[in-house]
Amino acid sequence: MSLYQDYCLAPLQDWALSGAAVGQLRQRVVEPAAGRVLEIGFGTGLNLPFYRSAVTSLTLLDSERLLPARVKRRMDACRARHIVTVQTTAERLPFESATFDCAVSTFTLCTIPDVAAALAELRRVLKPDGHFYFAEHGRSDSRSIARWQDRLNPLQKWWACGCHLNRPIERLVREAGLGITALDRAPLAGVPRLIGEMYVGEARCPNFPTS
Repeated sequence: MSLYQDYCLAPLQDWALSGAAVGQLRQRVVEPAAGRVLEIGFGTGLNLPFYRSAVTSLTLLDSERLLPARVKRRMDACRARHIVTVQTTAERLPFESATFDCAVSTFTLCTIPDVAAALAELRRVLKPDGHFYFAEHGRSDSRSIARWQDRLNPLQKWWACGCHLNRPIERLVREAGLGITALDRAPLAGVPRLIGEMYVGEARCPNFPTS
């Protein structure tokens, strides 16, 4: 982790992604989770207040250790029954196949270097018919906005430590073999569409993973 990411970007993102509009999306995505749950890219733990006691085991995975004091406070207040943190990348998950009932991802798929590998791993560790709940920003349906996303993506990746503006989240989820059962593409209120084009939905693992 760089000093820039630790002391500048992480506090800025924690503030920017803790507003009311984003909080409503987080609640919508996280509250249905139950049983054994895996969250990839949990960051500073902004989803933790929305997990219910129906979550019997919550595994929080991230490649970085961001704002640990804030994360601890949020973990202490979380209603999930058992919480474990794992510091590793999402491209190679250290779990047996068909381990989790649900997986959660919010504002994470934009930054994972090999997002296709991460989604394939997510599908592998989900139980048959398991749920994947997500809220991600990505490529716009508007051609003009998408062109600007492509132009500005190199700058975004540089200042935001690998975050992409233009990833086609729906296509990536489907290509991983997860069947999307619900999807809302409404832009995030009060945020420029370049960075606020949201994919909020649910996908299912349609059959037992083969590898």
